[in-house]
Amino acid sequence: MISFSVTALVFGVVFLAELPDKTALAGLVLGTRYRASYVFAGVAAAFAVHVALAVAAGSVLTLLPQQIVHALTGVLFLGGAAVLLMKKDEDDEEIRRPENQSFWKVSGAGFMLILVAEFGDLTQIMTANLAARYDDPLSVGLGAVLALWTVAGLGIVGGRALMKKVPLKLITQIAAVLMTGLGVWSLWEAVTG
Repeated sequence: MISFSVTALVFGVVFLAELPDKTALAGLVLGTRYRASYVFAGVAAAFAVHVALAVAAGSVLTLLPQQIVHALTGVLFLGGAAVLLMKKDEDDEEIRRPENQSFWKVSGAGFMLILVAEFGDLTQIMTANLAARYDDPLSVGLGAVLALWTVAGLGIVGGRALMKKVPLKLITQIAAVLMTGLGVWSLWEAVTG
């Protein structure tokens, strides 16, 4: 059974953490060059693979004693918040154009770009932490994949307009505050549990 509260929490945290990420910018660039639906298909598939890997890793962590899991996830959340706060603004990376505009070429380019760029990324690590924290892989996976797909869709279709209205630095700071709160809460539970 899916927990709406866990799904919503995961969605919010992963969404805010992914917005300032380089892959949102890469999706924006791809979306300006190619048919949006083709780009989204490839990007969405790559994000689904990453979430599945992260949830599996987080589920393995649930085999450890609960206090160790809380301490580990707390430290990793605090580390993730520090990474977000210290992150420099990233420039658009040069993306190679597929030779033609076919579905397989464009979606394949989007899939490979995200698959490589997101491997071991902050949001993948956060998803693993959340899966370990809540021991609800379906709800965590659903929240994470929906957040990543939403960011990809926003980046591909309307990223430029969004970034003009909402400062990237503010989004990053909000994500860092949420991660710090989750980190402190997890450490508190490790100490008091």
